[in-house]
Amino acid sequence: MVVFSIGRVIVGFLAAWLIVIILLSGPMFHNSEPDEQILVRLSRALGELEALKLQNEELKSLLNSLKLSPESLKSDQANSINSHEVGLKSHASKSGFKQIGEAGIREPSKEFEVTRRLIEDGISEMWYFLNAEIKNLNKTVGSDPANTKRLSLLLEDIGHRKRVIYSDLTKFKDLDGMKEWREKEAKALSDLVQKRLHHLQNPKDCATAKKLLCNLNKGCGYGCQIHHAVYCFIVAYGTKRTLILRSHNWRYAQKGWESVFLPISETCKEDTGSPRAPWPATESTQVIDLPIIDNVRPRPPYLPLSVPKDLSDRIIRLHGNPVVWWIAQFVKYLLRPQDNMKAILEKVEEKLDFKHPVVGIHVRRTDKIGTEAQFHPIEEYMEHVEEYFQRLGLDHSVQEKRVYLATDDPNLLAESRKKYPDYIFYGDPSIAKSASVGQRYTTESLKGVILDIHMLSKCDYLVCTFSSQVCRLAYEIMQDFHADASTYFRSLDDIFYFGGQNDHNQIAVYNHTARNSHELSMQQGDIIGIAGNHWDGYSKGLNRRTKKSGLYPSYKTIEKLDLVDFPTYSEVDEL
Repeated sequence: MVVFSIGRVIVGFLAAWLIVIILLSGPMFHNSEPDEQILVRLSRALGELEALKLQNEELKSLLNSLKLSPESLKSDQANSINSHEVGLKSHASKSGFKQIGEAGIREPSKEFEVTRRLIEDGISEMWYFLNAEIKNLNKTVGSDPANTKRLSLLLEDIGHRKRVIYSDLTKFKDLDGMKEWREKEAKALSDLVQKRLHHLQNPKDCATAKKLLCNLNKGCGYGCQIHHAVYCFIVAYGTKRTLILRSHNWRYAQKGWESVFLPISETCKEDTGSPRAPWPATESTQVIDLPIIDNVRPRPPYLPLSVPKDLSDRIIRLHGNPVVWWIAQFVKYLLRPQDNMKAILEKVEEKLDFKHPVVGIHVRRTDKIGTEAQFHPIEEYMEHVEEYFQRLGLDHSVQEKRVYLATDDPNLLAESRKKYPDYIFYGDPSIAKSASVGQRYTTESLKGVILDIHMLSKCDYLVCTFSSQVCRLAYEIMQDFHADASTYFRSLDDIFYFGGQNDHNQIAVYNHTARNSHELSMQQGDIIGIAGNHWDGYSKGLNRRTKKSGLYPSYKTIEKLDLVDFPTYSEVDEL
């Protein structure tokens, strides 16, 4: 603290020196003095500069040599220092920060973090808009090579400027110990939720505990079934009921959940108890059977995209997508691998020589194309991969560009290596073969999809289609490896969603008047039900006030979080 105060003296001294130099050199900007006098003043100013530089070095040396302790100060000196520190802390708090601990870690306010992310989102939407508009303009002047080249160079220049701004914003958010705060807060908040889940899943008396039954064998693929279990777990948390996961004769593993993942309870695995009833039953019903999310009636308020009100301030401040962070906590608890599965994952990482930086891409073909998703060529994915590495290259030396390719197309890995020889591609064609429709529900297929999702989640960035449950699951797991990985992706189609979710709403923060029949008019404060982002500066949605649908500029809305009164588990937090 003393060193800091002396440092302020030096700063003040240098400021005074700057004023002196300005005063000395001020007359130089007037033409009334002869050149000789100006040169004399300039010479004198430079002399003062050199002298003050020497004095500054002496002060620095003195500062480093001082070994003062609070005990060596007079009481009035100590009080003066304390008074300055209180003032500085007060100023920091008003400016959006506060100091925590003695390690110099600065803690941002929720408002600061929300505003910072709005700036990042605004830049992204501006880029989507300009990128799309310039490409469309290029098509209209395609017969004029000069204009085509000019527009291409313009887009390239704008892209570089955007990457520089992103780079500066990344540095900005980690200044003054904020990176350390994020990592510390991310761990503390996740640990708190995991402790609550462990408490819920391990009641003192299983025989009398209230339970929620969930049948894992929903008629869909692996990612969909995991999200079904997540939905059940969230409802169990919201109703304070221990989740019992029925997984015997699971389509992917006859021996059930615990053949690959740790049991979700150490003390309560049986669905015994009475009375029993299907959802919604009553509060006094001991065992409730929960249907799939598509059929649950009445719909509980806890369904995604809800966020618990008691933790909302902390989650909103920490993470750019609170909904994703909340869902990820249940995924984290559920998908803890058994030792044998963990060994398989570690062995594959070692065999692949998996290194960073690396981008994960998930290319879903086969049964999804033409039904749930459109075909996207590998070139479309790689455009965003290259963008990531160009951005990374501004601040780091990128020696090797690596990509982990997960796909159900066994020919795509070889095709990608041939088309992009300057990239290192990780992947396994045998996993792609096991992911084919005919072999999907086998032990090898299960290991393959778990491995692909695990490797994708450990990548630094994801390029995929959020229409795929596998891609969204990898993105959710990724959140556990970073304090905030909300922006570490590029979806080629959908925005993030949870199958069967409640309405996804946004709030209009700016007015918009429709300029054609495709656009949507909205007024500040209107609630907009978003259907999707077109990644061209526009989103599509429904104005719940006017009941009309259409396109609107994405930057004119913000997310409307659904804050719900979940149980607070105060008995756990006090442990």
